[in-house]
Amino acid sequence: MTRLLLVRHAATVLADDRFAGSTDVLLGPEGRVQAERLGTRLATETMAAVYCSPMRRTVETATVLATPHALTPQTLDGLREIDHGRWEGLRRSEVEALYPEEYAAWVHDPLTVGPTGGESGQQVMARALAAVAEIVHQHAGQQVLVVSHKGTIRLVVANLLGLDARGYRDRLDQAPASLNVLDVDDTLHARLILFNDVSHYGGSLLSHRV
Repeated sequence: MTRLLLVRHAATVLADDRFAGSTDVLLGPEGRVQAERLGTRLATETMAAVYCSPMRRTVETATVLATPHALTPQTLDGLREIDHGRWEGLRRSEVEALYPEEYAAWVHDPLTVGPTGGESGQQVMARALAAVAEIVHQHAGQQVLVVSHKGTIRLVVANLLGLDARGYRDRLDQAPASLNVLDVDDTLHARLILFNDVSHYGGSLLSHRV
């Protein structure tokens, strides 16, 4: 079994209600605090490696978490967030007004429907699971830190646990800098140990949700 410490990147500078899957944004001040607090929490853990999406927000988060372990994050393209195509940068209300039929179809079935020029949940899940399989194969019996994105993590967790991934948006949540722990075998069967945990926030950050 490989123990995956699966982390969503910390909060960014972008407004929460904008589609920003493939938009490359940096962490904001609150996000840097979140990442530092999680880094402190994980500082005494043994890490064989640290992997992350190539997006700047995940690389920033992973670098903070990897520093106490003297590790350099390795990027895997399969861990990227969903590409929302022509919706990128728009608010949800704007998308609903501009592309009402497409938006309604996506809300109804985000697993198989994707925005024009973007990806469906199935496409994201296929590439992300391939990345997870590679990590598990390389690190059997070890503990590994993986930093990814809200949608990608929810799709991966749903698949690894044998859940209906069609409801990943409605049934699973991921706060910024949240920690998930899963034990995964070489057939990608998993046991969930911890989910969407933000107990490292402390103080006023505890109320932050996305």
